[in-house]
Amino acid sequence: MYMKNRILTTLIAVVVVALCFTSCKPEYTTYSGPNYILFSDTLYDMAVVDDETYYEVPVVATRACDYDRNVAVEVIDAGSNAIEGKHYSIESNTVTIKAGELRANVRVKGYHSNIDVADSLGFKLQLITTPDINWNIYGNTANVLVRKACKFDINTFVGPCVVSSTFIMNYMNVDKILTRSEIDPKDKNSIIIKDYFFKGYDVKIKFEPDDVYNPLIRMDDQRFSATAEAFGTKYGDGYINVYQPTAYVSYYSSCEKFIFQYMTLYVPGMDESVNTIGTFVNAVEWISEDEAEKLKREGY
Repeated sequence: MYMKNRILTTLIAVVVVALCFTSCKPEYTTYSGPNYILFSDTLYDMAVVDDETYYEVPVVATRACDYDRNVAVEVIDAGSNAIEGKHYSIESNTVTIKAGELRANVRVKGYHSNIDVADSLGFKLQLITTPDINWNIYGNTANVLVRKACKFDINTFVGPCVVSSTFIMNYMNVDKILTRSEIDPKDKNSIIIKDYFFKGYDVKIKFEPDDVYNPLIRMDDQRFSATAEAFGTKYGDGYINVYQPTAYVSYYSSCEKFIFQYMTLYVPGMDESVNTIGTFVNAVEWISEDEAEKLKREGY
């Protein structure tokens, strides 16, 4: 879970402050305040990649006990538009924090085939607790966002693709480019887009698929074109280089088969104060062979 664990951070801070007031002797001060049970955060993002994977919504206690504690969990209709049984299901409506432990998980799985990429879904959970263990400052509810995600497969981004770009809009007399991509045999999770903008100039793009919540792409500094081909004359050393600026987020979507990318162009061999052409936005969408043949017939 990428979200900040605000509540647990607060609890840890309490312990740290307490420790600061202990002597130099090997003595430890532990939390001895009220016994509360609550969700570890108030908002969770659940990326559903299949129909089988369970996602965990942590329930935490401020104190450990020498007995098991069972807590009921329910879905609140108000604030929920995801449908239980269609978009998601909860493994059990009871969680058990075992003796001596401080945490248990509400286990939820989503139904990938019933969720659309464009859906904006979520549901609200509530712990059924007695007033003595309900921490009023934080409450006993949590919101879970449900969204569709697709497992990364490099082959999704291989074959015919359509390139749209603000560079094309500004400097080329076309609205899009039809080209192809292939797997880079020398670098895992990388593709080579052939003739990215200009014939004879391929561009390599690397996918970073480890974090389903942040499906990012990376493009290292590389050759983009000749200045004569792009602008009709020679500047600098005669070439244009391209790199992906870190100030903007460039990402991919396996579900929708596209990448969204920022690129900065510059001319090596010119003074750095004047060598930058600009930063442009690209969208590359992968299409079927039939769609590509249709675009060829239309002149692309």
